[in-house]
Amino acid sequence: MLHLRLMVPADRTEEVVELLETTVGTTHLAVLSGAAREPRGDVVLCDVAREAADGLLARLRAMGLDRTGSIAIEHIDLSLSLRAQRAADEAPGEGVDAVLWESLSDATHEESTLSVTYLAFLTLATMIAACGVVLDNAILIVGAMAVGPEFGPLAGFCTALVRRAPRLAWRSLTALLVGFAVATAVTVGFSLFMDAVGLFHVEALDAARPNTNFIYRPDWFSFVVAVLAGIAGVLSLTSAKSGALVGVAISVTTVPAAANAAVALAYREYAQSWHSLEQLLLNLAGIVLAGTLTLATQKLVWSRHGAGPAPH
Repeated sequence: MLHLRLMVPADRTEEVVELLETTVGTTHLAVLSGAAREPRGDVVLCDVAREAADGLLARLRAMGLDRTGSIAIEHIDLSLSLRAQRAADEAPGEGVDAVLWESLSDATHEESTLSVTYLAFLTLATMIAACGVVLDNAILIVGAMAVGPEFGPLAGFCTALVRRAPRLAWRSLTALLVGFAVATAVTVGFSLFMDAVGLFHVEALDAARPNTNFIYRPDWFSFVVAVLAGIAGVLSLTSAKSGALVGVAISVTTVPAAANAAVALAYREYAQSWHSLEQLLLNLAGIVLAGTLTLATQKLVWSRHGAGPAPH
């Protein structure tokens, strides 16, 4: 269940209450007359089944409540109520399968912003992976995958394609391109420094490296794994099962590929650097393709329940 807190202009309260009362899947309705001060008006509270929430939000936005008032949503961890159970049973579909498009857009908007924190995490992840490449240490590679924040912009780009949101698409693409460019450039400098102090050696890069040589050897399995990870990642976001994102992060070879490209570039091993770049692009393409198709399928399925994404 979700909890809605609405700030409504007094002259629109009756209209909003009527909508809530007639929407399948809503319960626990309360109206606090004159409680809102900024903006002035009434506060309307209710609980709504997750599977009915997106359609309700679309209608509230169509009424202009997001402009004249306020719409806030909170997740309810526990609700001991027969009415809540009845509301969930009456709503179409299953709550775990429902997509809250507004919540998804908001989350991906934040995660796909090119910020100092985003650049720091991506750069640190790439430098950790660089150490793993030189040491042929799979543990460091896995750790770098988990630290990397690149799935946020990837999910944002997929969401933008499905929702036809050019601003989100541009923001996500900028975060990806600039982020990996900065991380790779810094890691090149980091590799040269580590070589100067005797911690990195070109012989380590040219060695057999049985634990990490897959990074610069892209093949169809790389693409297949990226596709599967893209599906799993999008499902974890839309179903609010964020714990699965860790598994997604350590399934794809994006950060390690950028790291290997940077180390190889530092040692002028251009062939290995190019193959690492191919691995990176192959993984990015697989995730975007799978994520976009997954979201488009979910949109199609939930449109049949009358709960598609809210219009812009």
